[in-house]
Amino acid sequence: MDWLPKDPQIADELARLHEAADRSTAERRERGGFKPEENTDDIVRLGSEYLALSPEEGRFVYMMALGAQARTVVEFGASFGISTLYFAAAMRETGGRLITTEVHPDKCNALRDTFARAGVEDIVTLLEGDARETLKQVEGPVDLLFLDGWKSMYLTVLDLLTPVMRPGAMVIGDNLNLASAQEYSDRVSDPANGFLTQILGRTGLSVKLD
Repeated sequence: MDWLPKDPQIADELARLHEAADRSTAERRERGGFKPEENTDDIVRLGSEYLALSPEEGRFVYMMALGAQARTVVEFGASFGISTLYFAAAMRETGGRLITTEVHPDKCNALRDTFARAGVEDIVTLLEGDARETLKQVEGPVDLLFLDGWKSMYLTVLDLLTPVMRPGAMVIGDNLNLASAQEYSDRVSDPANGFLTQILGRTGLSVKLD
């Protein structure tokens, strides 16, 4: 990794998490990838899988949040917290806050330890449980929404948070190459639905028009 956020506690924790994610990925490849039942959106129990952003992807989301001078970022799907810490690093610089979600209790316990080691407990609020319920308590204005949980829930989360997103707010949707994200992708790709979207590879970048 040739770049990590300048905050030393965040950088150290990200380095540790990226190493753990690399080990997890290598082990998954050795056993032949995900099991068939793990490739569906019907379960939310992948408690040992990192499902993480690469360092390059982490730098991208950090740049988006920092460039937008975001003050409130909402993340759907923290996993073990790699993307969360990149956003937290940006929020450290903008003076903002990050609200993140995770449904798996073991991951939530690990996240709390991660946030303590990284020194971001004053920046990050973890909402544990089903995001369709926990995100109802979010108050706006939201400047940036990052979608990286179960793809079939992207549209539900977007609809839930659109009313509290400011005009010009950004939405980053990851893994839009998956079939389960198609309904979301179709919605945000039509400007008549209130978003202007550019899809780059598997990632969609949308701007709320009004």
